[in-house]
Amino acid sequence: MKSEMKSTMNKKKLITAFIEYLEGELLSAKDAARATYEAATHEESKPENEYDTRGLEASYLAGAQAKRAGEIEEVLTLFKTLEFHEFAPHDVVQSTALVEVETRGKRTFLLVMPKGGGFSIKLDGHSVQIMTPSSTLGEAILGLKVGEVAEIEVNGQLREYEIISLA
Repeated sequence: MKSEMKSTMNKKKLITAFIEYLEGELLSAKDAARATYEAATHEESKPENEYDTRGLEASYLAGAQAKRAGEIEEVLTLFKTLEFHEFAPHDVVQSTALVEVETRGKRTFLLVMPKGGGFSIKLDGHSVQIMTPSSTLGEAILGLKVGEVAEIEVNGQLREYEIISLA
């Protein structure tokens, strides 16, 4: 078991960086949805014959982009309203924890959130990914403490993730 160590990542700075990132992503998603909707409803998108589906395809794409914007907005709202707890090294991993894990000699930061899995940013030279409890790794690390190891199967092989720090 490695000695307990405090994360070097500033959690407040990380939350602010995620909010800025998500605001940019939301703006881009809304712009893309708006542009695709305008293309789908434009006069030139009307079908020329019964086999012309350009307008229909564009409307499906606009709908998917609007849905994506809604998902980003939900995660952004969580970041703005959720109470982010500060964790001590002896605490267990739970929602809003910033967890540093090591697997195969590589360290990674994970921010445990109820939604938003897969979003990631770089901060101070470190990559930080949002991990939800519904993911395989998220489920495996919940309830663990610094020094404990989560084991999950990845591509048929057992992979170990040691909890290095918690904030």
